[in-house]
Order: sequence, then C-alpha cells, then structure tokens
Amino acid sequence: MREMEYRTLDGTDLKVSVIGFGASPLGNEFGAIDPDEGERAVQHAIDSGINLFDVSPYYGRTLAEERLGKALAGRRAEVVLATKCGRYDVNGFDFSARRVMASAEESLKRLRTDYLDILHAHDIEFGDREQIIHETIPALKKLKAQGKVRFVGVTGFPLHVLADVAVRGRADIVMSYCRYNLLVRDLDAELTPVLRENGIGLLNASPLHMGILTECDPPAWHPAPEEVKQAGQAVAAICRRYGTRVSTVALRFCLNYSYAASTLVGMSRCSQVKTNLEALMMTIDAALMAEIDRAVEPVLNRVWKSGRQENNA
Repeated sequence: MREMEYRTLDGTDLKVSVIGFGASPLGNEFGAIDPDEGERAVQHAIDSGINLFDVSPYYGRTLAEERLGKALAGRRAEVVLATKCGRYDVNGFDFSARRVMASAEESLKRLRTDYLDILHAHDIEFGDREQIIHETIPALKKLKAQGKVRFVGVTGFPLHVLADVAVRGRADIVMSYCRYNLLVRDLDAELTPVLRENGIGLLNASPLHMGILTECDPPAWHPAPEEVKQAGQAVAAICRRYGTRVSTVALRFCLNYSYAASTLVGMSRCSQVKTNLEALMMTIDAALMAEIDRAVEPVLNRVWKSGRQENNA
C-alpha cells in the first residue's frame, strides 16, 4: 500500500491527508449503517494516515457528530477535525451570531473536544449573503480569538457566492462540493483563481458526485438531472470494462487537482476506507479517461440551483 500523501492547506498551517474522511454517512445520510463498523472505519482511516475528518450537526441531525466524537476518543490529537454551523435540517438554517456561538459549543460537546481545527458556515447560499459576511464570519472569528476554533471557512454550491463571501469576509478556507469530479469540472471558472490570489485554502468534497459515481443508485434526494445520473451509470460501465471501480477512478481524478489540499469522500465501513486508499496507487489509463470524457461530454458541468434565488443569478 502506498503511503498517504499530505498537502498544506492554504490560508492555514494545517497539513492534511489528500483523502479526507467525510463523516456524513455516520449520520445515516445514505442509509442506516452499523455504528460499530462506522467506529472501526474511523480507526482504520486514522491507522492508514487519513487525518482530516469533516462532519456537521446537519448530518443525521447531530447523529454523525455524536458517532464521530465517540470514535475519536483517545485519538483527537491525531486528526484535523472540521465541523460546520448554520444548517441544522433540510430547511433549517440560522446564520445568526448567537446561533453560531451556541452551535459551536454543542458541537464541541458532541465531538468530545475543547477545540475545532476548522469551523465552516454550512451551505451559505441558503442564507443572506451580507449576514454571512458581516455577522456569521465575525462570530466564527470571535470563536477563533477565544481559542475554540483554529480556522474558519465557508461551504456551499454556487461558486460565485463562495468566491464573493470568502474574499469579502476574509475566510481562511472554502469547501466546495460537486464542482470538481468526473461530471463537473468548473472550479477554475469562478473559484480557484480567486482563492489562489487571496491565499485562501480549498477543500474539494463529493468526488463521487454524492453517490452518482458508484455502483449503487444515488439517494432519492439527489438534485442532479436524470441525464446526469444516466451518465454516471455509463461511466461506471466503462470502468467495469477496464476492470476497475468507478469510485476509485473518480477519487483519483480529484486527487490530481493539486490546488485542493484534500478531497473529502464519505465513508462508514472499513471496506470503503480500503477502496478509497487504492486511489493513491492508481494512474488513470489514458484510453479509459478518453472514453469517460466522451460519455460525460453531453452533460459536462450540468449543475442545479441551490439556495436563495438571489444566490443563483
């Protein structure tokens, strides 16, 4: 097994594993899991060199944080721990300073720690942009000044919103999801150049396009158009013909994007950890990549609306 690779996350002094542990599956977001197996997956990931763990009170409506906190008992010092605030239910958002401060304290208790390495404002396109800049991020920075948070960031889907808020709010980090993978590759259009220019770090999430680039059906709540889901099935079939897993190819493709310090992928079983680690040893065959590109071309960069109308201009 090839050793884990690490990159420095711009805007911070954090060295993070290029593969990050996305903990949303610990909250049953993709179906019920075995909690004991989830805990073993966390342990196996740490033992294998994965040091970035990302969660949110929204995932499983606090369940993912509870389970991750339990799994990290005795190993907190070995990991870079990130969670979020602002989103608490499907339509439950509160980006007020008061709620940010309370949410951080609640997350610290669930995660069984006295500090967070990263605290993000979660899915900021569902909030008022000016409130995020002038109230939410200042509250995050207050927590930073108190020593409860080391670095602050924002997450979301619309790239222009992330770029605007990160720069005007002077965030340390941006987490983008579903905007750089085999099906969507538009980070360089509106986001990455802005982050580079301003020294802001980038984390890339959802290399499997939230379950489309797997051998399983995506979750029923997936917002992608049907033709995108069909393209994902076509890519999976191509990978099978080449004797490889679509999930491994999809993750390797994202690892090749050097500005993203880490790519976060959801895990809840040891077998998933093992499969994801295989991407470290993989080189994508040029012929395979050419076939994937042809299959994806009709739907490349096909995205969906997310958040408030004014944030989808």
